[in-house]
This record gives sequence, C-alpha cells and structure tokens, in this order.
Amino acid sequence: GDILDDYLRTDGVWLLTRNKQFYKTNNEKECAEKCEAERNFTCRAFLFTRKKLQCLTLAENAKMTVMFTSTDALLYEKRIYLLECKRGIGMDYRGTQAKTQKGIPCQKWAEKIPHKPNYTPEKYPSAGLEENYCRNPDDDDKGPWCYTTDPARRFDYCNISECEDQCMQCNGEDYHGEVSRTESGLECQHWDVQEPHMHGFTKRHYPEKDLKMNYCRNPDGELRPWCFTTSPKKRWEYCNIPRCSTHPPVSGLGSQCLSGKGEDYRGRIAITESGNACQQWDTQFPHKHGWIPDRYPCKGLEENYCRNPDGEKKPWCYTTNSNVRWEYCTIPPCDRTEQGIAVPFLLFTADVPVRVPLTEECYRGKGQSYRGTISVTVSGKKCQAWNSMVPHRHIKTPDKFPDADLRDNYCRNPDGDSSPWCFTTDPNTIWEYCNLKRCDDHTQE
Repeated sequence: GDILDDYLRTDGVWLLTRNKQFYKTNNEKECAEKCEAERNFTCRAFLFTRKKLQCLTLAENAKMTVMFTSTDALLYEKRIYLLECKRGIGMDYRGTQAKTQKGIPCQKWAEKIPHKPNYTPEKYPSAGLEENYCRNPDDDDKGPWCYTTDPARRFDYCNISECEDQCMQCNGEDYHGEVSRTESGLECQHWDVQEPHMHGFTKRHYPEKDLKMNYCRNPDGELRPWCFTTSPKKRWEYCNIPRCSTHPPVSGLGSQCLSGKGEDYRGRIAITESGNACQQWDTQFPHKHGWIPDRYPCKGLEENYCRNPDGEKKPWCYTTNSNVRWEYCTIPPCDRTEQGIAVPFLLFTADVPVRVPLTEECYRGKGQSYRGTISVTVSGKKCQAWNSMVPHRHIKTPDKFPDADLRDNYCRNPDGDSSPWCFTTDPNTIWEYCNLKRCDDHTQE
C-alpha cells in the first residue's frame, strides 16, 4: 500500500519539539521515507511544509508535546504510536502502558536493576524497547509484557485492550476507528470541510455520529462505513473495514419483551396485531424488500419473527397477506410482564396510523406516505439533511412540514410532487427525484 497509509494526517498544525532532523524533500512521500530511515532517534511523526518543501522528522507526536497552528504545515503521525490497544498478540504495540496486569511498575528496558534483562534496546533495536513501556519482543502468545520493578517477580504481562475499534461490528454504525481511505485507495475528505465536495454531514447536524477528522463512518445507515473522497471525480465511496472476529454482545435482559421501541427484541412472536402471519425475512414473497438478513447481521432478522431493525415505534414485520405489506406486532411490555399483569396476545387498534415503514424500498401513489430510509437520488447523489442549509438553502424544513416526516436525509415528498425526492449534497444540483420504484412494479430488484 501507500507509505502514507501508516500515518495520520492533520493539516495546519505544528509540534513544539527539540529532537528533530531537517531534510529537503519534494513531497510528503519522500518525507515519510526519511522518517522510516531515521537513525538519530525513533521517528514517530514528521512535518512537511508545502511552500518551502521542508521535511522535519520528529521524535515526538501530538500525544507527547504541545501542538499549535501553522497554516502551511502538514503533520503526519505514525498510527502505530497513537494506538493504546493491541492487535493480535501485540508484536507491533507501541503504546505507553508501563504497568503490569497486577499494577506493578515496569523496569526500564535499558536498566539492569532489579533484573538483568535478556531483551535490551541494543540487542533488539526494532522491537520498540523504549523507556519502560510494555512490549512483546519475543512474540509471546500472551501479548505485551515487561520486566517488573519488584525484585521478587522478574516479569509479568500487561493488560492491553484489543483494538476492536479497528474493525467493525454489524454494519459499522458504531465504528470509531481511524481508517481514512476508501476501498479503492482514495483519501477521505474531512467531515468539517466543504471541498472538493459540499455536503450536510457535519458534527452540528449529526452530533452523535462521531464525524471527526476524515475517518470513515456510517452516519446514515448504509451497508458499511464510507466517506466523501478528496478526488473531485469521485464524490463518495465505501471504506474497506474488516469485520471483527468477535461477535457483538447480544442483548439479554428485556429481549423477550418490549423495552423502549423494541430494537433489542429477540422473541418469537410472528403475528401482527391484526392477526396476519409474518413473512420470512429471507424471502421476497409476497412482498419485495431490502431488509435481507445477510446484509444486516445484527438486526436479529431470523425466521419470520417480529423485529424493529430501523427505529420504528415498535417491532413489526412484512405479512403473508399480499394485500397488507406490513403491520406492527403486539409485544408484551417488559415492565408489565415483570409485575405479572397479563397482556393480550392480539390487540387491534384502529388509531394506528397507516403509513409505510422505514423499510420500504418502493412507494405508492405519489409517495407522500413513503417513510423508508433511501437517501440516494436517481443519479447516485447523496441527499442533503432536511434540517441542513448546506449546500442548498430551502424552506422544506421539519418544523414547517411536521407531518412529512422530514427525518435525517431520507427521501420524502412533502409538497405533493410526482414521487419522493430530496435536496442533494452536490452544490451543482439543487434537488433530484430519488432512486425508488413504485410498489406495483414487479421488475423491482
């Protein structure tokens, strides 16, 4: 891969550091090569100035010294020295943990008291044996360790957490890692800038989605994390995030009854509140849909059980009745169940609003009742959030159209147009119809 893939880039900053070396280079890659070849000290980062084409290799990174603004500078920090977690058995762990799992301070690798070490910085110069930090110079299966400062205990292992943030669970909605390149190798655009692509995915509009730096994220329910790219020719692309080897924790308490909206419900009720049997999630008959179990491995889409994969007000399912696409299910509330109060298994409520669920991949009529989560236009552009005024100012806001369900950046039809549409995140295209088909179009995928 690209040599810069191993570095975290921050624009417009400078590090106050004494231990550094100056070089004349033409670009960032050449500067990275100087950092890799540095023998005067352990190079943890480098600074590159675009105007002077100056390269500074640094012994410190932002974790170790003061950082301040410098417009023309680019800071590249080696990712390996920023991680405080281990991958696998931690052979490449370069964090600053310096205590054993029992809390005993580590002995410095270069010292000989209280224990004379077999592993020293001189014998193993590439093992990162700095200070008294936990390391794994001998490929120990139990992970990083250190000699201890306790004369009665020569060495012990360190309690270093796994780097689960570097992989994704489910569809990556909770991914908080630092991958910042797309699957084709393009560098990601920072979320807080509007070039080369203007968009509405900002911290202000999505404060809970961890949209920091230019890290890949999944703020809108896509199949996996993505980002806008720094290439003017490619607006956005998925990122290649590996799936975690460990399974996500399964919700236990409350999963057999209704708690909140029932998103963690994993019971076996498979009949709707009006008595219709539920359709199997892995089938497309009688209703075609996009909630395919293989695509959404953590939503509990087993058999034909009632589920709430999309944040509806309670669990629901597609029905086996070709005339009724979907309906809510009646799930016993957890608090009432605990109190021993009987809950009727079937309950018909006439005041339940008739509307299409968030799972709809098609629309009926003009689509004014469409409540799905599609947020891509016919030409593939991402939709602008309805409560955002960037890149397009408009009056179709949630407060002015309270009944139109203008949530997030989902396709909607608040004004009676011919089909669902949205404002786009492309500054050159104000709006477009969405990539949706009518529900009675049997050629739909």
